[in-house]
Amino acid sequence: IRCWSNIPFITMPLSRAHGKSFAHRSELKHAKRIVVKLGSAVVTRGDECGLALGRLASIVEQVSMLQNQGREMMIVTSGAVAFGKQRLRHEILLSQSVRQALHSGQSQLKDMAIPVLEARACAAAGQSGLMALYEAMFTQYSICAAQILVTNLDFHDEQKRRNLNGTLHELLRMNIVPIINTNDAVVPPPEPNSDLQGVNVISVKDNDSLAARLAVEMKTDLLIVLSDVEGLFDSPPGSDDAKLIDIFYPGDQQSVTFGTKSRVGMGGMEAKVKAALWALQGGTSVVIANGTHPKISGHVITDIVEGKKVGTFFSEVKPAGPTVEQQGEMARAGGRTLAALQPEQRAEIIYRLADLLTDQREEILLANKKDLEEAENKGRLALPLLKRLSLSTSKLNSLAIGLRQIAASSQDSVGRVIRRTRIAKDLDLEQVTVPIGVLLVIFESRPDCLPQVSALAIASGNGLLLKGGKEAAHSNHILHHLTQEALSIHGVKDAVQLVNTREEVEDLCRLDKLIDLIIPRGSSQLVRNIQKAAKGIPVMGHSEGICHVYVDTDASVEKVTRIIRDSKCEYPAACNALETLLIHRDLLRTPLFDQIIDMLRVEQVKIHAGPKFASYLTFSPSEVKSLRTEYGDLECCIEVVDSVQEAVEHIHKYGSSHTDVIITENEKTAEFFLQHVDSACVFWNASTRFSDGYRFGLGAEVGISTSRIHARGPVGIEGLLTTKWLLRGDNHVVSDFSEHGSMKYLHESLPLPQRNTN
Repeated sequence: IRCWSNIPFITMPLSRAHGKSFAHRSELKHAKRIVVKLGSAVVTRGDECGLALGRLASIVEQVSMLQNQGREMMIVTSGAVAFGKQRLRHEILLSQSVRQALHSGQSQLKDMAIPVLEARACAAAGQSGLMALYEAMFTQYSICAAQILVTNLDFHDEQKRRNLNGTLHELLRMNIVPIINTNDAVVPPPEPNSDLQGVNVISVKDNDSLAARLAVEMKTDLLIVLSDVEGLFDSPPGSDDAKLIDIFYPGDQQSVTFGTKSRVGMGGMEAKVKAALWALQGGTSVVIANGTHPKISGHVITDIVEGKKVGTFFSEVKPAGPTVEQQGEMARAGGRTLAALQPEQRAEIIYRLADLLTDQREEILLANKKDLEEAENKGRLALPLLKRLSLSTSKLNSLAIGLRQIAASSQDSVGRVIRRTRIAKDLDLEQVTVPIGVLLVIFESRPDCLPQVSALAIASGNGLLLKGGKEAAHSNHILHHLTQEALSIHGVKDAVQLVNTREEVEDLCRLDKLIDLIIPRGSSQLVRNIQKAAKGIPVMGHSEGICHVYVDTDASVEKVTRIIRDSKCEYPAACNALETLLIHRDLLRTPLFDQIIDMLRVEQVKIHAGPKFASYLTFSPSEVKSLRTEYGDLECCIEVVDSVQEAVEHIHKYGSSHTDVIITENEKTAEFFLQHVDSACVFWNASTRFSDGYRFGLGAEVGISTSRIHARGPVGIEGLLTTKWLLRGDNHVVSDFSEHGSMKYLHESLPLPQRNTN
């Protein structure tokens, strides 16, 4: 205990069991004891008179949910003044209306004026009602709440401070949620700059400092400060260049310009930051977030505890590298520089990367061996994923060949004129190809994906953010290092960034101001999760690869088993592998059908019977649980159809619009299938495994898209480009083309420049 002006106060917080605050957002889910501070702007209505009941009910629901999970929740709340103001205004209006009705008549009611209400009186009138409201709300979740009113003197007096500490601990032990507020009915007016006297001293002037003081005294794991702004900005919110700060570190105050304080309440953002930093030094993690936004207020508290990127997180641990936001900006700037290079220069970068894949083969395979050993030791990856994780000399050689194909085909990809129109005399319009912008590619267990996607991004002039699975961390690191080495020959190293921070995929999908297109490469579950999480960013890809092979009555015996074996067994974990085999009913109990079954048994393919196929068998294999199953292993479903038309209908009902095949010698039947099956890839007498960018001659692919717009099927360079319009005129104005104007529209098509086909 030290003394200052004869008033004792604590100079350093009491020691905590765990000592330090959480270093990363992902650790917040381990928070046991949590303080939620509700600012006046959160609790009160926009007119500052009365409470925002719907918002308050949502907050109580979230706190109750966390309390029922076994956490210890405390609330520091404002709102007594606003609630009291509402009650007192009502009483004054009622009183005035009665008096004026008795003495002056109804005509005088309109002249009534409401006097200025003193804040302490409002607080005294509102505290009981506010607490009754909290009690009623928490009762709905079978949770008891208790009210505690404090002043600054309660912390300065050692005995009172210990009593407060003991009371709070006892309430938490009994699973009761303490509702704490400053006793605004008796609290003296705040003295200027008396709330924070340096980093080690904090007195209670407002609920921000109260929440920080309480959090440290109670050795709290997490303090959530809810206000009416999204978090801490580097300049006042609403200004043109204001950017939300995701993580704030001690010492960053100099880079922040504070605006005015909140529309209600005592504290502004500067007070919140000072309180947050004091709590952080005391070992409590802090997040400042928006508790008023209608789209997020219903889950803002639970999102923070789950580690999602909400508001501003205060951390003492500064990462060694750039943040993902900084990486996004670097990729944007690097991509624009990349797009401005000559086509030969971009091709030179890709050729260099292809050479590095073979020249540095031993280093790459050594890193990949570490990933494989760690994955096998942990036992977390299934065999198909282990196969995807594995690199080999042949894979690297194939990668290098594919990259050289990309380099050769990329000479006129960016800036290619695809349409020219003469609008009028000396007014010519061109439509030219341009990069999409910044791509985010998220991939699992596929380190070979990194150089493929990087080469396609380089060829198309796009900036690139890569997020690989942690199971391939060593492989991804060396491959990204080689990619940046290749980019460095023309000074565009920053165009391709590998995200190594602990960013959750869901958080990356919210960076709509930094990312223009998301491309997931991985399991169907990963793709579905990304499609669900992406907010305002288009997602290119397919959620499932349910590929069909239909064996027609006119199928060649020699071709059937070869195509089916290759489609299912060559690489069963691939998204273009056969999953459902459709057999024409007339082929049952024929030698051809027996050959198919024998081949699948030899290859150890587990067979699941479709409903119709099972009805033809006395003793059938296990009946399929769903005809929409992507097995990704040596398993497949067999189903029977009566015609090519029924095969088409089955594919449309149960397929995923990925790749579907017909095996037949009847050209008319084949053409019917090719024209009527509505999938990204439809083949005749060829394996499903040909659905691949490399095999299509695209060099490589960023993925296979089953969407209906922009790009479909294997997506190469062309799928990573969009267009812009260039109009060249000479003092042209629209008014010249009016009914009485001097010019007329021509709209003549002009010949395109000759493409470079070398």
